[in-house]
Amino acid sequence: MTTAAFSQETESRFAVARAVADAVLFEGYVLYPYRASAAKNRLRWQFGVLVPPAWGADCAEHDFQHTECLMEPRTGTTLSVEVRFLHPQRRTVQQARQDGSFEDASELSLPDRVLVPWDEGAEERVEVTAPVAELAGDGIAVPFSRPAREETELVHDAEGRLVGRLVRRCEEVSGVVRLSTREVDGPYRVSRLTAVVENTSTWSPPDGKGDRDAALPHSLVATHLLLCLGAGSFLSMTDPPEWAKGAVASCRNLHTWPVLAGEPGRADLMLSSPIILEDHPAVAPESPGVLYDATEIDEILALRTAALTEQEKREARGTDPKAAAVIDLAESMPPEVLERLHGAVRSLREVTGSAPTTAGEADLLVEPGQPHVVMPETPWWDPEGDAGLDPARDEILVDGRPVSAGSRVILRAGRRRTDAQDLFLHGRTALVEAVLHDVDGGVHLAVTVDGDPGADIRREQGRFLYFQPDEVAPLVEDE
Repeated sequence: MTTAAFSQETESRFAVARAVADAVLFEGYVLYPYRASAAKNRLRWQFGVLVPPAWGADCAEHDFQHTECLMEPRTGTTLSVEVRFLHPQRRTVQQARQDGSFEDASELSLPDRVLVPWDEGAEERVEVTAPVAELAGDGIAVPFSRPAREETELVHDAEGRLVGRLVRRCEEVSGVVRLSTREVDGPYRVSRLTAVVENTSTWSPPDGKGDRDAALPHSLVATHLLLCLGAGSFLSMTDPPEWAKGAVASCRNLHTWPVLAGEPGRADLMLSSPIILEDHPAVAPESPGVLYDATEIDEILALRTAALTEQEKREARGTDPKAAAVIDLAESMPPEVLERLHGAVRSLREVTGSAPTTAGEADLLVEPGQPHVVMPETPWWDPEGDAGLDPARDEILVDGRPVSAGSRVILRAGRRRTDAQDLFLHGRTALVEAVLHDVDGGVHLAVTVDGDPGADIRREQGRFLYFQPDEVAPLVEDE
């Protein structure tokens, strides 16, 4: 067993999967509108957070990930494993004083950016290579650690005068990777690989009641695994062969899910991610760059980012270097790239002709009983196209009654293609938080469900459930 650098061949295989792995690593890193002041950016880190054991026992997050998958290794082959995570890096802002000292400040305002306190994430990797034969039975355990550190970056204004500094502090984190295999009964020689990543940091809350903010600097964030067989193959955990379905069903995957990675047609590479993916996930070829926003929609994010005010862009640039890169990307994106983002369809469907281009043609496609929304004359990518829209004040007619923010409705899920979660809400009452118009003329109601204990948190973060107007009915209070 070794923790030395991978061989050139293994490194080239991992490189194939790292574009997707990077998207996992930075999923939700910073959310549109890319400012620290935005409510949804105040809760840092959402996926794959492995907290210190002393704190994880009393919270909803965990101190480990447990992956199990099936593989058919060839005799004498090796398994290469790469654990990837973000090491939280707490950034404070200090202002320069006349006597040459520094004092903590809430912000430093510069012509091109506004620097504020923020939690960054530094990418870390742990690399392990071991002969598969050594993993039988109890297998191996490989501990790792990353030391505490502090870095200082001086900040100068446009004239070169020292105005302050940024102080970045990382706390020590430690963990262990456990790898083991066991033979699986069946018609073919198959092994069950178990890969566990644990946070073993010894930090504990000083008062025994530390909050999440105190635990995060000692956590492993966005933790995931890349697994590569030198010779042999993994079995798909989502679409296994018939003979392996029973063995796949018996595998335990806790706080993570393994899928085949790399090029379709090969099965020597596996990605175990805290985000559920399909086999052989890939970044869309139309994607112009990394936008970091969870469940991102490149087209809308790019356009909305370009439409931010100059002050908002200054705040975003000062929030994080990655947010600054998003702003620069949106501002420099040529029209042909934006055009490529609009309307890419991956599934087969019947060609029905071009979309209507005028309000009159659109009127002909409105289905009976559907809310009527006329597309504005202003091009939808133009910020001026939003001038007449206000989610907090807009209203639509549903069953002849006006519905707007503050209205209460009955949810009627199931009138269109939906999922189990929506069906569970059928018949529940909800509060309309906003009336939203999308770029294709659709209307969506953002709602919070009555009796939801997390409604206040959803409202604070701007995370709602969304229904179309024909999926609700106005609630008349006297009824």
